[in-house]
Amino acid sequence: MTRPASHILAVAALAVAIPGGVLAWSDQPVKPDAEHPQVPVGYEEDGQYFTEDGIPTYQIDDDGTVDWLTFSGFRRYHAECHVCHGPDGEGSTYAPKIKNSAVNMDYYDFYDVVVNGRQNGNSVMPHFGDNPNVMCYLNDIYVYLKARGMDAVPRGRPPQKDAKSDTIAEMENACMG
Repeated sequence: MTRPASHILAVAALAVAIPGGVLAWSDQPVKPDAEHPQVPVGYEEDGQYFTEDGIPTYQIDDDGTVDWLTFSGFRRYHAECHVCHGPDGEGSTYAPKIKNSAVNMDYYDFYDVVVNGRQNGNSVMPHFGDNPNVMCYLNDIYVYLKARGMDAVPRGRPPQKDAKSDTIAEMENACMG
């Protein structure tokens, strides 16, 4: 996705105009209680939850049971992403926390950065667009990080999860080959 030059100039102008520059997505504060304790679910489809706009989201029951994608996202995040971004999306000395990015960043921008990578000075996010261990589970990772950023799930492995639906299993098998 390309951005028009006017968009880039506007962002550059804001960076100069705001004292201290523009905060990175990962440094922008998240106030779950002010925004909402849980991202509203618009609809459910075969064990997957979406906002009204069709963006993947999480579902956590009152007893703490997480939906399958949130649980899968925890596993996939810790298999592929935590090496740089730290446990539970909290960041490290090597890469920023990304749990806030999943809240503050548009879903499609998040997706674009993971697929194509990004460089900002000496900071480099490699592209993962050709890694099926990331791409086949990118919605899962996003949903997990969104739940972490909203403090809907605590650090660590979610203790209870919904079962994987047949549809999710079929999608995984088709993607992984």
